[in-house]
Amino acid sequence: MHTLPTTDRFRLLRASQQFAYDRAPAIRAVYQLAMMTPQDLQGPADLARLAVTSKDSLLDKQRQSPPFGGFLAADDTSIRRIYVSPGPVYEPHSFDEDTGKGFSHVFRQAGIGPGDRVLNTWSYHLVPAGLLLDAGIAATGATLIPCGPGGAEQQAQLIMELGITCICSSTSFFVTLVETLERMGYDLPSQWKVRSAMLGGELGDWMGKRRALEQKYAIRTFSAYATGDFGLIAYEELGQLGYTVQPDRLVQICDPHTGAPLPPGEPGQIVVTTLDSGWPLVRFGTGDVAQALAHSPDGLVERISLLQGRVGQGVKVREIFIYPRNVEELIIRIPAIERAQIFVEKKQHRETATLRAVLTPGASHYATQSDLIEVFRQLTRLRLDSVEWVIQEDMPIDAPLLVDNKQ
Repeated sequence: MHTLPTTDRFRLLRASQQFAYDRAPAIRAVYQLAMMTPQDLQGPADLARLAVTSKDSLLDKQRQSPPFGGFLAADDTSIRRIYVSPGPVYEPHSFDEDTGKGFSHVFRQAGIGPGDRVLNTWSYHLVPAGLLLDAGIAATGATLIPCGPGGAEQQAQLIMELGITCICSSTSFFVTLVETLERMGYDLPSQWKVRSAMLGGELGDWMGKRRALEQKYAIRTFSAYATGDFGLIAYEELGQLGYTVQPDRLVQICDPHTGAPLPPGEPGQIVVTTLDSGWPLVRFGTGDVAQALAHSPDGLVERISLLQGRVGQGVKVREIFIYPRNVEELIIRIPAIERAQIFVEKKQHRETATLRAVLTPGASHYATQSDLIEVFRQLTRLRLDSVEWVIQEDMPIDAPLLVDNKQ
């Protein structure tokens, strides 16, 4: 899955969006608001002139003009499935699309193929996760066991009796499965055939958790970034940080309020445009926050970081957003800190960021403070205004990581 040349991607985008412009009233309205037509899309700056459509906006339009809010450009007879996300938001998938939405590539690059037996624990009910993974696994020639979520003891039994070689699950359910097997008396990893696991992402030290699972259970873990609206958006590649964007997803990392694309390293909302002409979402805000790690030659984002949170969780300080994950990563990178919290307020018309932190027993704040300030700057590009050292009793274990007190 290599990035298409600049001229090819925007040529394909102009064609697919023109098809949608002529058939989907909501898409046409997006262009009219910007006083543009699809033929004006020559590069990323032109794309950025279009307003970002949020999930809430899509939901509102679907209520006003059911069931698809005027975004459907495909003929009704071409719709193969209609998925239902919380809201509910209706997401049509058509006959002529890539059924696996690129997931076959994800599994092949992880070494999955004929001879593998893959346990898929993602839901097949209403949402697309189970079926999209199902199609991607089947395309590799592997044997599929479609379980869906729940029933840990039964699924643990299947892992052993069917000789499962790959498990697809959330990280937490994978932990539940291995703990269930251990309670059942199995000695892992010597008594199973599992070699890999495709795991769902979590906030916090998710990569550290994965490395620990890999070491303990002698497996390789891999992951991807996908949504119900688009299917696969990006996937992990061995030796690369974050996720590589698949080429028919045009990604920008944007300011959550203005929709303007942000430079590499600055966290913002993942905004996606598809080349699919049937369900032709353009500049759709996923609500997820990440950073751009690299751009392709056509100026669109080629690789994104792990997710940092959701839009609405961030607090803006001197034009830079801070997210709860930044505080989590700070704690992970500085073992001398047991708990931490960023407190944002406005003093004399200036926004300030104060870090309140609890030291681990025996640690010295004199030795820690300079490292803490530098690591925070690396994580956020923002310099802390002050650091306050507090005792455990002054910061409960469930204290919020980020407090906005600018009002």
